[in-house]
Parts: sequence; C-alpha cells; structure tokens
Amino acid sequence: MRRLSTTLAAAAMTVVAGVAVGSPVNAVPADKAQVLSNWTQTSASSYNAWNSARQHQGSWTAYAFDWSTDYCSFSPDNPLGFPFANSCARHDFGYRNYKAAGAFPANKARLDSALYEDLKRVCAPYGAVARATCNGTAWTYYQAVKLLG
Repeated sequence: MRRLSTTLAAAAMTVVAGVAVGSPVNAVPADKAQVLSNWTQTSASSYNAWNSARQHQGSWTAYAFDWSTDYCSFSPDNPLGFPFANSCARHDFGYRNYKAAGAFPANKARLDSALYEDLKRVCAPYGAVARATCNGTAWTYYQAVKLLG
C-alpha cells in the first residue's frame, strides 16, 4: 500500500512538473486577436466592451495590451467643450495594439471609422445646433486621422 502511495505521489509530481514546464507562465491568451478585434469595431457595444475593460485593466493583464494614450494627440481632447478624449483613447488603443501585432495596415481604415462613429455618438445627445457643430468637429478629427494617422 505504501509503495502504491509513493508511486501515485511520484506520478502526480511528474504531471505537475510537466504542466509547469509545458505551459509558460507568461503566455498571452490565444484569443488576444479576437478580443482586440471585438474591442475595435464601429458599434456602440464594441466601444462599451472596450471601455469596461479599460476601467478594469487588471483583469486583462495576461493579454499584455498597450493601454497608453495621449488622447487626441495634437488636437484638443474636448474641442468646444465636446468630450472626445475617451473616443481618442480607444483609437490610440487600436493603433498601438494593431501596430504591436504587425496588423495595422489591414485594420487602419476600420479603426479610423470606429473613431468617427464614437465621436458621432458623443455628439448625438446635443441639441440640433450644438450637434451640428459637434458632428462637424468629429468629421474634421476623422479626416485628420484618415490622412495623417
């Protein structure tokens, strides 16, 4: 009986050691590309999922995402009082992470379109005159990243 226990213990240690050696502790999850794609679509639900993750970055540490941002770069983050900073932060997130993945050129147009859709959603609650001004500013930001981003 003692010999059986020793054998079972040795077998268990071998399995544990094999798992520890066979699976790197710092491995990035296999679905990183899918998560990145889900968070960089043009829809409000995509924006909301990204924003929730951004507020809980610790839950996503294993993915090694680059969350850094300079918001709207050389443009105002809140032009004419319109709060564009978070939309710009998501745009930065997409640019930085797709560049790191070596997949930026194939995704740039969608990332720029997502920025524009995010900015238009910022504008939507305003009254007609302010909304028109906000949408015009959003269009200008979109054109800038489309040409210079």
